[in-house]
Amino acid sequence: MVSRRLLRIKILKALYSHFKCGDKTISGSEKELFISIEKTYDLYHYLLQLVVEVANFAQARIENGKQKFRPTPEEKNPNTKFIDNQVVALLRSNEQLAKRLHQNNLSWEIHPELIKKLYNNLIASTYYKAYMADANRSFEDDRELVASFFTNEIEDFDDIYQIVEDKDIYWIDEVEFVLGMIVKTVKRFREGQASYAGLLPLFKEEADVDFTKRLFRKATVNNVKYREYVDEYTKNWDVERIADIDILILVEALAEFIEFKDIPVNITLNEYIDLAKFYSTANSGTFINGVLDKMVKDLTEKGVIVKEGLGLINPLSIIENES
Repeated sequence: MVSRRLLRIKILKALYSHFKCGDKTISGSEKELFISIEKTYDLYHYLLQLVVEVANFAQARIENGKQKFRPTPEEKNPNTKFIDNQVVALLRSNEQLAKRLHQNNLSWEIHPELIKKLYNNLIASTYYKAYMADANRSFEDDRELVASFFTNEIEDFDDIYQIVEDKDIYWIDEVEFVLGMIVKTVKRFREGQASYAGLLPLFKEEADVDFTKRLFRKATVNNVKYREYVDEYTKNWDVERIADIDILILVEALAEFIEFKDIPVNITLNEYIDLAKFYSTANSGTFINGVLDKMVKDLTEKGVIVKEGLGLINPLSIIENES
């Protein structure tokens, strides 16, 4: 589930914490790094539950309407297409989802106004109205409705960001990454699948666990050496004005360039330029790009950076798997 891009971000945050708190051991910081990755998996389950909560709210409204002394014709014969949505039903019965939420005490129960607001935003949307107006019912339509809910109602909903960031410091800046994985999950759902199936694993493959451990350890153990390279290639810059986070981005990038011979240079280069644009100053992308480009050329000529196997392949053919 967790992409290489998010792993690089997690490692950067762990490096920042490790070097800012001088009394931390590498093993202790690594343990905290993997806890933060597990927390991202919690957020994945937590946000997945939102569409179930909204459907439950819709169902309660229908039941309340039927109980009125003088219900309207619409309340007597409500359109139940949304509350009967097959993908919502699969999520509602998913054993992994229920277990993770219960074990980690993750619930939207104390946020009824947020659920109500999400419901009102949903029913006002054009895609929802078109879905409800279509008399045909198919699993594909149900799946598309749920995917659209996460894409359109959650991604730009500031209330969600505030709640998750207040709930857990590990979740700051992670909602958009997790939403991408949720949409991918929903689109993988199949009609009639088992109640224990369908959710993505924490890591896509065991190689991602090794990538995380190796990159963090190499960046910490070889920090002094890598910072000497950074000093050498930034000597024409005003060192006092270089942000600490930029230094760590360069150190982490160097660790990946040098230690991972199977990752093409351009993939690493593009990942850390983008990371700098997102996490540092407005000019950091240009700065990181210039410094890394010079480093790569010189260190490759000196034999410090050596690529083998997949590392020599055109990155465009494998960038989706690496990022």
